[in-house]
Amino acid sequence: MKFEDKLKNTAKVMLASGKGLLAADESSNTIAKRFEAVGLENTEENRRTYRQFLLSAPGNEAFLSGVILFDETIRQKNDNGTPLADVLKQKGIIPGIKVDAGAKDLALHEGEKVTEGLDGLRERFSEYAKMGAGFAKWRAVITIERDTLPSSACYSANADGLARYAALAQEAGIVPVVEPEVLLDGDHSIERCYEVTAKTLDTLFAALKNQDVMIEGVVLKSSMVLPGKDCKDRATVQTVAEQTLKCLKEHVPANLAGVVFLSGGQTEEEATAHLDAMNKLGGAPWPLTFSYSRAIQNPVLKLWAAGEKEKALAAYLHRCQANSLAAHGKWSENFEANHLY
Repeated sequence: MKFEDKLKNTAKVMLASGKGLLAADESSNTIAKRFEAVGLENTEENRRTYRQFLLSAPGNEAFLSGVILFDETIRQKNDNGTPLADVLKQKGIIPGIKVDAGAKDLALHEGEKVTEGLDGLRERFSEYAKMGAGFAKWRAVITIERDTLPSSACYSANADGLARYAALAQEAGIVPVVEPEVLLDGDHSIERCYEVTAKTLDTLFAALKNQDVMIEGVVLKSSMVLPGKDCKDRATVQTVAEQTLKCLKEHVPANLAGVVFLSGGQTEEEATAHLDAMNKLGGAPWPLTFSYSRAIQNPVLKLWAAGEKEKALAAYLHRCQANSLAAHGKWSENFEANHLY
């Protein structure tokens, strides 16, 4: 199979109708905070058993096409000694891997970040490919601060990092998920978020083109166009859907493999409702689906930590199914009234 065909085929499976990605790639610091919030000790064994629960849950394959893993997780095995990546593959779910080393302070630009992790990435991709990873993820963060941020340096540095990562991923036969997250921190308007998101996307796709990355083998993990969390002028679900879809149509190439959304800063139901409203609007040239972490895991982790394993499973499958319906534009608020947890 040609290099290009392999990437296209993997992306097609990732974006299968009604399916999406589970983001289970929390860094050591992030999962420590989430475990602490539910009174769970942050040990390697607790992390392994919790993620084993997410990956091996009966029925998750009906809603998930892929799971993004952390480096620790892709090296771990289940209770029976099967590598967790193989547990996913046996269910027809593609293992993915987070490969960036996190957002660090951008030199000479206070309040802004640039994502690191390119050093040694070619060698790491070779190892991850042998472990079964079919796709990867790299996250950059863009901070809005009224009219002063983001700076041109922030746009370009993060776009360059995403593009160089994407080129290395495709070289290894791994589909790159590029995630330029426009943060919701602040009191900026939805109009300002639209402006920054548009510039972020323009800069990113220019950088990808400059690196000769094959766009048909790229998945965009996008934030939605939302007002800042401290903005007094809140936006309706319909407005968010319309503005997000408009921004994507105007600033994302039509030949992109597809778009998956992140849920940062939203409640579980908000993230589902926004995705559903976009798919009800229709007209996008690419599939629109989910790549959620907290919007799926929030109720699950609380119940799992409390020893309510059956309710945790019900909550997990309910949230996965809700987002699967939203990926079809068939979710409704009535669905939430029927949960069993």
